[in-house]
Amino acid sequence: MRIIKDKQVEAFIENIGHRASAYISEDKIHNAVKKILNDVKRNGDKAVKEYTERFDLIKLRNLLIDKKKIETIADKADKKVVRMLELSAKRIRVFHEKQKEKSWTFSKEGITVGQIIRPIERVGVYVPGGKASYPSTVLMNVIPAQVAGVPEIALCVPTPRGEINPYVMSAIRLLNVEEVYRIGGAQAIGAMAYGTETIKKVDKIVGPGNIYVATAKRLVFGEVDIDMIAGPSEILIIADNTANPSFIAADLLSQAEHDEMASSILITNSMAFAKKVSDELKNQLNKLKRKDIAKRSIDKYGVIIITKNLNDAVDIANRISPEHLEIMTYNPEDLLPKIKNAGAIFLGEWSPEPLGDYSAGPNHTLPTGGTARFSSPLGVYDFIKRSSIINFKKEGFIRLADAVKTIADIEGLEAHGNTIRVRLGCLI
Repeated sequence: MRIIKDKQVEAFIENIGHRASAYISEDKIHNAVKKILNDVKRNGDKAVKEYTERFDLIKLRNLLIDKKKIETIADKADKKVVRMLELSAKRIRVFHEKQKEKSWTFSKEGITVGQIIRPIERVGVYVPGGKASYPSTVLMNVIPAQVAGVPEIALCVPTPRGEINPYVMSAIRLLNVEEVYRIGGAQAIGAMAYGTETIKKVDKIVGPGNIYVATAKRLVFGEVDIDMIAGPSEILIIADNTANPSFIAADLLSQAEHDEMASSILITNSMAFAKKVSDELKNQLNKLKRKDIAKRSIDKYGVIIITKNLNDAVDIANRISPEHLEIMTYNPEDLLPKIKNAGAIFLGEWSPEPLGDYSAGPNHTLPTGGTARFSSPLGVYDFIKRSSIINFKKEGFIRLADAVKTIADIEGLEAHGNTIRVRLGCLI
């Protein structure tokens, strides 16, 4: 793993930024996805079935996976795994219950203002089902929607060559999701965004996917809302020489094995420690089943940054704004107040990032590509709408009439001011 410092750090940070933007800006993919979306918009189910046959090598009569089929496939899952999914689901639900907001009003001197909290009416959830299937994605995307009170949840999961993952079906059964479609890719995003004969249009689409899914979500934004554009996975670790090199190497590789564009970064103030981690990483890498993917990721986007002190490490971390940030220092809590930008923060050597992926409770759908500077993990707040309440009695109207009329006049909006003048005329 490369060890860099000083001017090399600036070049690396710039390269990481370009990697994120390039992920969803390739013209060839953009044009291909746009064609699929337009076809689905025009031809509905017919187009969805044709693309499913082409890409997933399965000819579908029905897009829906009925409840009986979900039950049958879920019954094939290992019972221990199902129990672990149940444990994780409980923790995820408890955490997200803490995020619920309440409607409120405030009244004084004839004026009542407030805010009504309502759930989004209909949400589409995308669950990957290609190279790998992720029951945890079902839990992390469906549970906050349920906690928010979303009445309709439609879930799309591809079934390449007709294979339906029993653990994904177990998660679906656990959460009692009944509207499940066996489609994926850009065509699934189009079906949810525009609606088809079978699939009713949704109001928001959430869930991760490959570059085609990410591009499709970007293109339908505005027609529907989306959670975020999920780029390649990232981990950044701040550590001093009190940390365990084998722990850090394992955690860096946990993200590198995702795909070759994943980024794994260690920042430390000790060159001797950096070399220990680099050696340990080589040893662990060779034992991984996905070592080829992890190696390409580490070679291209993996790096160990040497800084003079931990404050400099924090500054670099805030500039990179990683999806996952681990702090493994003598007192990790001391650095926490200085962290401004990170999707999820893991403190101490017993808080490895995969805990957050599966069972800790907080959501694992996190901002990537530096977007933690301005966005947040998926949560209940992503599935609600806020409406303002404005209720004036006569005395309240009189109190603010002159202010409204004056501002409307200086902005040149005569009709706005007239709404006040007309009412004031009735009071004479």
